[in-house]
Amino acid sequence: MDISKRTIDLGTETAFEVLAEVNRLRREGKDIISFCIGQPDFDTPQHIKDAAIKAINDGKTGYTDSAGVMSVRESVARYLSRTRHVDVKPEHVVIANGAKPFIAYTVACTTDHGVGDEVIYPNPGFPIYQSQIIANGAVPVPLPLSEKRKFSFDIEELKARISNRTKLLILNTPQNPTGGILEEDDLKEVAALAKKHDFWVYADEVYCTLSYDKEFKSIASLPDMYERTIISDGASKSYAMTGWRMGYIANPTLAPHIARWVTNTESCANHMSQYALAAALDGSQVESERMAASFKERRDIIVKLLNEIDGVRCLMPGGAFYAFPNVTAAVKKLKLKDSEELRRLLLKHGVAVLADIHFGRRNPGDPEQHIRLSYATSKENILEGIRRMKAVMGTKGTQDGTLTW
Repeated sequence: MDISKRTIDLGTETAFEVLAEVNRLRREGKDIISFCIGQPDFDTPQHIKDAAIKAINDGKTGYTDSAGVMSVRESVARYLSRTRHVDVKPEHVVIANGAKPFIAYTVACTTDHGVGDEVIYPNPGFPIYQSQIIANGAVPVPLPLSEKRKFSFDIEELKARISNRTKLLILNTPQNPTGGILEEDDLKEVAALAKKHDFWVYADEVYCTLSYDKEFKSIASLPDMYERTIISDGASKSYAMTGWRMGYIANPTLAPHIARWVTNTESCANHMSQYALAAALDGSQVESERMAASFKERRDIIVKLLNEIDGVRCLMPGGAFYAFPNVTAAVKKLKLKDSEELRRLLLKHGVAVLADIHFGRRNPGDPEQHIRLSYATSKENILEGIRRMKAVMGTKGTQDGTLTW
């Protein structure tokens, strides 16, 4: 029996494939320092766990409305209204098992299958953007992110990609994999284009609490933009709740339509986890803020150390918990084909990273090579991982891999 072509062609999130490889090597007794997965190394705060335990003990174990428990949607609405400075109503909110499903639901709600509708998305970017655009029968239009623009995009490049078939633009800030942040002036220009050309904006803001050097800005907060913006957020990164699978969106028009997609796929989000989500958003933010402060400290450490490696230069990321160093010179020095060969070499020496090609095809005419490191790991792991990288790649100005932090 045959497997459908769209299944064969379906993309994946390579971080999980590399993680599986890392886990296999560890089972074989190999010592691997992993920078490959974007998962906080903190435990979920106790008051959040207590809320889920209480929900279970109170019998909150059955189906809920497809859009989510109304009291939890009220918590999400309050949180988004407070942090995005817009008037979000509970009926604008849908909760799902993680934020990832909303990518597919939004593409399905804003484009028609197989008629040439286009979706613009950042490249490099979260790989599920492209895979779900294709799986839902729309046309993916990559928008190049530039290192010289601190991994933002040139507004003229965006204008050149807008056509009468453009239905949706995906924005991600702070950004995976680069840690880049869109400036408010960029958001204003995007907003003007969205209104002029009448397309939707999917605002992937799951790293919104991890904007280190300036206040987070949402495009939804700009005049007349909430109505055409799908705000997407979740508890995984902000509250160390990756396994709880709690994501949510808000939009006054699309919410009931997205809820119908939830009915057709997952029925509803995990019931007891929804009460944990409410506790996270309504409760003390001290633990979340402590995590963010720790990630910022780790960012400063890893960027300094990466810039000591021969053939590596690394910009200071403004948010998320990823470093995206340029390794073009290192690849050349080591006589490797590309960043993927460098990734494999580093894995042989006990360091797991991801290559830029795991986040989309290299933009045409761009010869630069990058790797991604998640610094959502301990300072001890960062120090040891960079020591191993220096042993392979060398240290600037020396012939050895001496660690100088």
